[in-house]
Amino acid sequence: MERVLVLNGPNLGRLGVREPEIYGAATLDDLRSAATGWGDELSLAVDVRQTDDEAELLSWLHEAVDARAHVVLNPAAFTHYSYAVRDAAAQVTTSGLLLVEVHLSNPAAREAFRSHSVVGAVATGTVAGFGFDSYRLALQALAARLRTDASEED
Repeated sequence: MERVLVLNGPNLGRLGVREPEIYGAATLDDLRSAATGWGDELSLAVDVRQTDDEAELLSWLHEAVDARAHVVLNPAAFTHYSYAVRDAAAQVTTSGLLLVEVHLSNPAAREAFRSHSVVGAVATGTVAGFGFDSYRLALQALAARLRTDASEED
C-alpha cells in the first residue's frame, strides 16, 4: 500500500470555526476521518497532519522524500510566499514522488495576493475550490497516476 502524507499548513487547525463561509463547517478531525476513509478505498495509507509552524512542515516534506511517501499538500498562507516550502516541495517531486497541492477555496477567486502560488510550479498538480472534496479529488488523482505508472512499468 502506497503511503501518502496529507499535510496542512497554518490556520487549518481552525477548520470549522475559521470563516466557515469560505472553509466550511467541518473540522480538521472531520478531514482526518474523511481522508483516511478515502485512502482506504483507494488502497493508500493516509496520514493527515497540520501545523502552524513552517519548520515542522519542511521537516514533514523532507520525511516524505526519505520515507518515499507521496504528498497531498495544503500549504495555506505559505502558498503565496514561502520559498522554503516551495523548495522542500520540489525535493518531493524531483525525487520521483507525487505532490498534489490542494486548497479548500479557489485562491484565484479571492484577494489578489492569493492568486499566485510559489508551490504550484513544482507540484505534480493542483486541486482547488471544492472544499473537502479537493482532498478527495487529489487522492483520487494520485491513486490514478500511481496505477498508470505501475501499468507502464509492467
